Amino acid sequence: MRRPPVLSRHCRAVVPGSEGGYAAACSCNETDMTAKPFDDFRTLLATLPTADVAAETRIRTLFAKTDKPKASLGRIEDIATWLAAWSGRAPPAVNRPLVAIFAGNHGAVRHAISPRPVSATANAVELCAAGGAAINQVCIANDLGLKVFDLALDIPTGDITEEAALDERGCAATMAFGMEAVAGGADLLCLGDLGVGNSTIAAALCAALFGGKGADWVGPGSGADATMVARKADAVDRALALHGSSLDDPLEALRRVGGRELAAICGAILAARMQKIPVLLDGFVSTAAASVLHRANPGALDHCLLASLSPEPGHAKIAERLGLEPLLDLGVSHGEGVGAGLAAGLVKAAALTSSGMAVVVRN
Repeated sequence: MRRPPVLSRHCRAVVPGSEGGYAAACSCNETDMTAKPFDDFRTLLATLPTADVAAETRIRTLFAKTDKPKASLGRIEDIATWLAAWSGRAPPAVNRPLVAIFAGNHGAVRHAISPRPVSATANAVELCAAGGAAINQVCIANDLGLKVFDLALDIPTGDITEEAALDERGCAATMAFGMEAVAGGADLLCLGDLGVGNSTIAAALCAALFGGKGADWVGPGSGADATMVARKADAVDRALALHGSSLDDPLEALRRVGGRELAAICGAILAARMQKIPVLLDGFVSTAAASVLHRANPGALDHCLLASLSPEPGHAKIAERLGLEPLLDLGVSHGEGVGAGLAAGLVKAAALTSSGMAVVVRN
């Protein structure tokens, strides 16, 4: 059943992707029978836009000219410089920040890998639509737009311990649907997720991309006890054994042991790069999804910052592998983009700091 779009200042829309709706967004060339669904994304990953070095240099020069001790603003200076480099504006500005949350469900939850029922994903989407979720309040506090994408919640992905989560066409279509997150325009994209059981899926994807066993990557997620954590690790190990060498290709790993929300996040990150929109990644799931792009092209995440470090043990490991230092470490593991929304306030402050100081320097 499709949920109608819900429009407001701080929750712009719940965008339905059920009944195959997201498949229509697939960017694949239907007339070329030899083309494979992932081909367009492989081409994009090989031809990514680079940073605006001139804009970056202007901001570094600006801070050097201000009447203050050298580097006294710490990472605020780095954030402003990064924002200029990837938006092409110097001084940078954040006028249309957007939080995009992707929600999906997973067949593997039937193995009792989460203390929450599958219905909790749809309930969380509805709460966002009603304005009662934590992210709604964060968006109000920081004046952020919000879109929540319902990715066929009534059709869970395949059970990764027995089959691929998605076929190649479905995964590519969902990535293409994720690219629509920035279709309405944005100058800062904050990415989050919703999905019962998706911390296990993220762990499986990290293990597929970077090696290790389930026990190396799983954690308590939304409150799993030791017995449930062991089941999570076993599910990951079974998935790794089933899919084997097919996981050597990052996009294949995404479709086999990932999920719709992770695929859509990959698409959103790529679309943002092509449109020169800086990105803030939220927690473990968003970072795991981003890792797919990093494995395909080590420079694919240069326009991204890690907003927040969650307590999930795998998150610190993957952040280190990607060379991402979090802006915040508040112990937030809530999901739904809360960490990214909070960090957006820092990015906005950095932009205003650089633009305000620029006026003084010019005068």
